Amino acid sequence: MKSYLEMTKEELAKEHEILSEEYGRFQAMNLHLDMSRGKPCKEQLDISMGMMDVLNSQVDLRCEDGTDCRNYGCLDGIPEAKQLLGDMMENHPDNIIIYGNSSLNVMYDTVARAMTHGIMGNTPWCRLDKVKFLCPVPGYDRHFAITEYFGIEMIPVPMSPEGPDMDMVEELVSSDPAVKGIWCVPKYSNPQGYSYSDRTVQRFARLRPAATDFRIFWDNAYGVHHLYDTDQDYLVEILAECKRAGNPDLVYKFASTSKITFPGSGIAALATSLNNLEDIKKQLKNQTIGHDKVNQLRHVRFFKDIHGITEHMRKHADIIRPKFEMVEQMLDEGLSGLGIGEWTKPKGGYFISFDAMEGCAKEIVGKAKKAGVVMTGAGATWPYGKDPKDSNIRIAPTLPPVAELKTATELFVLCVKLVSVEKLLESNR
Repeated sequence: MKSYLEMTKEELAKEHEILSEEYGRFQAMNLHLDMSRGKPCKEQLDISMGMMDVLNSQVDLRCEDGTDCRNYGCLDGIPEAKQLLGDMMENHPDNIIIYGNSSLNVMYDTVARAMTHGIMGNTPWCRLDKVKFLCPVPGYDRHFAITEYFGIEMIPVPMSPEGPDMDMVEELVSSDPAVKGIWCVPKYSNPQGYSYSDRTVQRFARLRPAATDFRIFWDNAYGVHHLYDTDQDYLVEILAECKRAGNPDLVYKFASTSKITFPGSGIAALATSLNNLEDIKKQLKNQTIGHDKVNQLRHVRFFKDIHGITEHMRKHADIIRPKFEMVEQMLDEGLSGLGIGEWTKPKGGYFISFDAMEGCAKEIVGKAKKAGVVMTGAGATWPYGKDPKDSNIRIAPTLPPVAELKTATELFVLCVKLVSVEKLLESNR
């Protein structure tokens, strides 16, 4: 089909008439579909149900060091869980703390601790005139919500398929002591599905921050979430790279089993240097006597080892890969060549990032909602919810059943076309 950018005003008007009629048909369907967040679908949750059977009232609930998991103890997690999550995160168990069900909660705690008590003897952030965080964009809205909640100034950093703009990161981190951290989703990033290149990770490890309490918040949420068995992205391990670069304390690395087992009752982990761990445990021992060891044991007994996780994730991929491929095919068939949108084709993770024509994202999401499909709010992938180009939209294919996802994607493609035509007609007045 001819590019919309090359159409005459009359051709655009005719196209608008056709699209508006089709949109009316969707509105008449009275749809109630939700693809707003990256949740696992029922089928994904079902493959973890066996975990509910590995523990019962008859089994031994002691872990390998003899600790009774029903009782107090193990502030940093049972040894088996530290080994399992350490293997998943590619870190030594000695560098791991096991937490509760949410890595986001660990990130919040980490920022809160820095605000109230400082990092490794440095001035608490709450006593400083200005605290800044770098935010690769588009990025994860819940990261941005944490820093906004604490009144931390957020600075957008452009993303590319290689990762964040490292020239900008290096300049800001080395020149401004108010820059205290950066949010990163380094593998199959949210929402673009990009994985940081080897060179990007190496440059992160070699940062020379002006602030001694600067930390990289490395949220490796999708470290094992591949869509394909062989065509997978590889990520250089950041803690080892930092140690080689003489920056062992530079990184807090986060992960969880939220999109591996049950999001409501997984286990989360933080990996970092021994110095950082000592600093964290000083606070943690006042916060808790230990997290849910029974749940930690349940995960270990279910998976047994990292190979169990790998096989489990293949089952996840088999469920969601067809959904990603269907959405990508429908975007290709419906929008390629029209000049009104670009989108990513990730090899893993939970999202597809769509860039509409400038000034169209909010209207596209709004039209979809009016016709019965709820999507992530336009602007959510930017700090303060303000996308300066009003162009980025996060597509979350995992939760809806295939038939509903197909309908929702058809409507989304239609809304992109309709809003783009309206934008072009307006500019041609």
